[in-house]
Amino acid sequence: MTRYPTNKTRWPLNRLAAAALQTLALTSTGLAGAQTLSEVVVTANREAQQSFDAPAAIQGVGRETIEAAGPQVNLSEAINRIPGITVLNRQNYAQDLQLSIRGSGSRSPFGIRGARLIVDGIPATMPDGQGQASTISLPSAQRIEVLRGPLAQLYGNAAGGVLQVFTADGPARPEVRTSVDAGSDGLRRYGLQAAGQSGSLNYLIDHSDFSTDGWRTNSAAKRRHTNAKLRWTASENTKVTLVANAFDQPVSGDPLGLTREQFEADPRQAVANSTLYHAGKDVSQNQVGLVVDHKLDAQSDISARVYSGQRDLDNRLSIPLFVQTAPTAAGGVVQLDRRYSGAGLRYTRRIPAGEGQVQLTAGLDHERMSERRRGFINNLGEQGALKRDEDDSVHSTGLYTQADWAINEAWSAVAGLRANRVNFRVQDFYIRPGNPDDSGRAEFSATNPVIGITRHLSADTNVYANVGRGFETPTFTEIAYTASGSGPNLGLQSARSTHAEIGVKTRLAEGHRLDAALFHIGTTDEIVVASSSGGRTIYTNAGKTRRSGLEVAYSGQLSPEWRTHVALSTLNAKFADAFASSSGGVVAAGNRIPGTVDRSLFAELAWQPRAVPGMTAALELVHQGSMVVDDQGSDRTDAATVFNLRVGFEQKLGAWTLREHLRVNNLGDKAYIGSVIANDGNKRFFEPAPGRQWGLGLSATYAF
Repeated sequence: MTRYPTNKTRWPLNRLAAAALQTLALTSTGLAGAQTLSEVVVTANREAQQSFDAPAAIQGVGRETIEAAGPQVNLSEAINRIPGITVLNRQNYAQDLQLSIRGSGSRSPFGIRGARLIVDGIPATMPDGQGQASTISLPSAQRIEVLRGPLAQLYGNAAGGVLQVFTADGPARPEVRTSVDAGSDGLRRYGLQAAGQSGSLNYLIDHSDFSTDGWRTNSAAKRRHTNAKLRWTASENTKVTLVANAFDQPVSGDPLGLTREQFEADPRQAVANSTLYHAGKDVSQNQVGLVVDHKLDAQSDISARVYSGQRDLDNRLSIPLFVQTAPTAAGGVVQLDRRYSGAGLRYTRRIPAGEGQVQLTAGLDHERMSERRRGFINNLGEQGALKRDEDDSVHSTGLYTQADWAINEAWSAVAGLRANRVNFRVQDFYIRPGNPDDSGRAEFSATNPVIGITRHLSADTNVYANVGRGFETPTFTEIAYTASGSGPNLGLQSARSTHAEIGVKTRLAEGHRLDAALFHIGTTDEIVVASSSGGRTIYTNAGKTRRSGLEVAYSGQLSPEWRTHVALSTLNAKFADAFASSSGGVVAAGNRIPGTVDRSLFAELAWQPRAVPGMTAALELVHQGSMVVDDQGSDRTDAATVFNLRVGFEQKLGAWTLREHLRVNNLGDKAYIGSVIANDGNKRFFEPAPGRQWGLGLSATYAF
C-alpha cells in the first residue's frame, strides 16, 4: 500500500484509523521513535487520518508524553513540544495559563483567548471566545493535538488555532490505578482511576486532588477534579458517548505582577495590595455532554452532540478602596453565576470523483451562555456594598461545510466555508445617580472561506499551501469595563484576519520525520489591551497587525536506545498601523505586539537502555525568547534557556504495573521572567518563573 493518498488507500485508511484510536499511542514528541510516522489526528478535517496526510500544521502529544512531562496539572507541562503554540505557566492559579497560538491570545491577562479548546467533541471555549484550560483533566487524557493555520478558522469565532483533548478509552481488561505526585513548594496530587470494558459499555472515571503552597507569596491553590467518559456501543453502526466533568478550585491566590525593580529585589514576593485585598478567586464548574456517532451506510456518517454546564466564580481584585467607591466603579469583588449549553450536528459523505474521492462535511453549531454578573466593594478581603448588577448573554450560531478531495495520487485539495453570527446582550439592573442604565446589545457576523492544495511529491514527502479568513469577537471579559464611565464597552469591534501558510512534511529516513511551516497573518481591528491596573483590564481596537513566522518539528530514532525531538518556532508580531494609546501617546507602526514570544525552542534527547528494561531518561532544553511589555516597547524580558532532566521506570509484577517518574526542571536554577501582563498601568508587567523545581510521581495499576 502506498503511503500517500490514492483513491484506493486514503479514505479506507481514515475509516481504519478511527477504529484504531483506542490502542494507538501518539508520539509526535519523539517518545516512541518511528511510531511517530503513524500518528493519527482528527482536528484537520473532523475525521481520523494520519497526521502526515493532514493538509495543515498539526501535531499532538500522547499518553506517554503527558505522564512523563510532569504532575499532569497544567497544559504547559507537555505542550511546549509542539511548535507554534506557547503555553506559559504564570505561577498563578487565579489567572490560568497564558496560551497563544501563532501570537493569537498573547494579550490575555487571564483565561484563554484566540484559540478554540475542545474536549471529547465538547467545546471548552464559551460562545464569546473565552476558554479555560484549568478544567481539562490531564490524568485521563489519551492525547492532545494542536491545529494551527487557516483550517482552524472552520471552527468559528476566535479560532486562531484549535487545541483538542481526547479522554482515553478504558482497556479491554478492567483496571484500577492509583497515583501520587509530590514536588517543590508543597505540591501534592493524589489520583484514582477506574477504567475498562463491560460488555458493550466502555468506561473511564478519574479523580484528582491537587494542592500547592505556591512558588510566590499568595499563590497557594487547591483543586479537586473528576472526569468521566462512558461509551456505549449500541450497535455496529452506533456509538453513544457520555462525558461529565466536575471541577472545584476553592483556593487560588493572585500574587499579581511585579515591577522590574521588585523582580530584581525578590521574584517570589507579592505586591502589598495582593495580600491586603486577599486577591484571588474561588471557582467551580460542572459540565455534562452527550455525543452520538452513527454510520448511515458505507459512505455516510452523522454525528450529533448536546452539552450543558454551570460555572460559579468569586474573584477578589486588588483595586484600591478609594477607586471602588466612585459612582461609576464596579467594585473589587466580581461574582459570576454562569449557565451555558450547546448543540452540534455534522454530516459526512464520501463520493467518487474522477480518479479519487471527495469527502463532504456539513455541520451546524449553536452555543449559548448566560450569566449574572455582580460587583461588590472589596473591603480588604471582605465583601461590601453592591456596585454592579447585570445579566449578560451571548448566542452563537455557525454553519460550515468542508470538502476534502483526493484528486489522484499526486494531488489533493481542501475547501471550506463557515458563516457565524454572535449576539451579545447586557441588561443592567444597577441604576443609581451618577451610574446610568448601561443596557445594550452588540452583534457580530462573518463568512469565512478556506482553500488549500497538497502536492504528494512521493510516498515520503507532502507539500501543502492554505489560505483562509477568520474573525474574533471580543469576549465578555474584554467588554466588561470602559476607560471612563460605567458599564460594558459594547463599542469594541471584532477583529478580522487573513491566514496563509505553506508547509512540508517528509520522512527523511526510517524513524525520522520533519514537519516545517511558514505562515503569515494579517489582522484588522486587532483587539489589544488599552490598560491593565488594579485587577481591571480595558481593551481597544488597534489598526492593522502582522504576524509571520516559521515552525519546525523533527523527531528521530537515532539508534535502538537513543531518540530525539526538536520543536522550533519563530514569530514576528508587529503593529502595521500607528494608533493612539490609552496614555495619550501614539503607538508607532512597527512596534512589537506585547506578550508575544519572538522565538521558542524545545529539544529532547531520550535514552532507553536495553540493559535496564522499563527505564527511560531524557535531557530537555527549553528556550524562551523575549517579550515586550507594552505597546511602546518600553521594556522587555530577556531570552532564557533552561534544562530539565527526567527519569522514569516501569515494572510489571503479575497483574500489577508500577511506574516511577522523577523530574528536575530548571537544573541551573536560572532566574528569569516567565510571562508578562501587557500594558499594566502600574508597570507591574512581570510574572517571574520559578527556580529549580523537583517532582516525583508514583503510580500503581492493577488489571483484573
